Amino acid sequence: MIGAASAALVACAVGPDFKKPPPPPAADYGAASAQLATAPISEAQGGSVQQLVVGMDIPADWWTLYRSPELSGLIDRALKSNPELSAAEAALRQAHELYAAQRTAYFPVVQGGFSGTRAKNALGTISNPTNLPQSDPYYSLYTAQLTLSYSPDVFGVTRRSLEAARAGVAGTRFQYEAIYVTLTSNVVVTAVQEASLRGQIAATERLLQIQQQLTDTVRHQRMLGTASDLDLFAQESVQAQTAQTLPPLQKQLGQTRDALTALLGQLPADEPQETFHLEDLTLPADLPVSLPSKLVEQRPDVRQAEENLHAASAQVGVALGNMLPQFSIDANLGSSALRLGQLFSPYTGFWDLGASLTQTLFDAGALVHRHRAAEAALDQAGAQYRSAVILACQNVADTLRALQSDAGALKAAAEAEAAARKTFELARHQRELGTISLVALLIAEQAYQQAELSLVQAQANRYADTAGLFQALGGGWWNRHSGVSP
Repeated sequence: MIGAASAALVACAVGPDFKKPPPPPAADYGAASAQLATAPISEAQGGSVQQLVVGMDIPADWWTLYRSPELSGLIDRALKSNPELSAAEAALRQAHELYAAQRTAYFPVVQGGFSGTRAKNALGTISNPTNLPQSDPYYSLYTAQLTLSYSPDVFGVTRRSLEAARAGVAGTRFQYEAIYVTLTSNVVVTAVQEASLRGQIAATERLLQIQQQLTDTVRHQRMLGTASDLDLFAQESVQAQTAQTLPPLQKQLGQTRDALTALLGQLPADEPQETFHLEDLTLPADLPVSLPSKLVEQRPDVRQAEENLHAASAQVGVALGNMLPQFSIDANLGSSALRLGQLFSPYTGFWDLGASLTQTLFDAGALVHRHRAAEAALDQAGAQYRSAVILACQNVADTLRALQSDAGALKAAAEAEAAARKTFELARHQRELGTISLVALLIAEQAYQQAELSLVQAQANRYADTAGLFQALGGGWWNRHSGVSP
């Protein structure tokens, strides 16, 4: 009966038992869940039809859907060399080792010790503690002993502490996964940004050439008297304004290359050889959409917030257990002799065994306040978890809205580019026939190049926001063999 009562007592653990938060009740993302707009334009213009597939799983290497070996190679290098990811991996190893060290609290601590002492006795004041003649004040004492100490986890304080530590390890794991997903997405978005800037620079340089031709033509017409100074100044002003747009684009391209180099864990002098152009990338056709109830299982930041909530719940039990009596068991076993060779001989052994109970009677309310602080921390972690869930759903909704807008914007840009191209081709044909002036031809080509610039930007937005959707949905980390299943 006593054994059963003791086992029941040991099995209990004070404090609240953690319960996984319920999933969001929402069935979708509201108006953002509408199907993507499609554009009947060529794939060469980035007009591939994209469709949302509800419940579609996300591959761990989702970036391969862009079908760019150069991009996949850069991501592999980033995963191996990025220092932020390496730091997160080291932090995860540290968390595992600290948890393993804390688990030893379940077991008694046994220490072995040996001491040797050479002493002189004060013969004039105390008697000789040994059996040696009273006239010999010098003696040696050798002691070897084992010491055992153990604190039974009567009220489950150790279990709650380990529960909090285990949740901390899981939180560190999800922090690593979040950094992993962010890194891969950043490499994709940065590569897309580089491709966009290269396309914009090429279109701007071509536009500048057209502007220069227009300026030369107007200048020649002014010499012939068919154009005024006002016409020339106006054209030179337009050319100067166009030229002003090129240096910022070149600066952005250089900074984008630097950012890409940094993501690879390299210095600017080790810039990668790979370059990116939009025509080298393929737009993924099937886009996954996870329901909010599934999203909270996939987002690493939400899972980390959940583990923080779990740890805070366990800390309430720790704080409550510290207000209860503390038990400990201590034992010593050893041997003591005046000569080293006599250790462990008969009559030199000793032992002791004891137990103690300690209860705080007065601490000016410190333990009570710590318990209240732990409950407040639990409320804080609960609010932070709800905030993480809302942010995750917002990210997905924002990305879906962006993709819908991108499809419409690309369709409009492609139609404008097609109309400008037809106008330019017609103007070029009429110029060959001599029915229009060179200025009219150059103006038509200028409009075509401006439309091409807008098309490049619309294409890049679609590529980048597609990568943003994969990141917002969790990045498929659960499909990696080294990941933690949701």
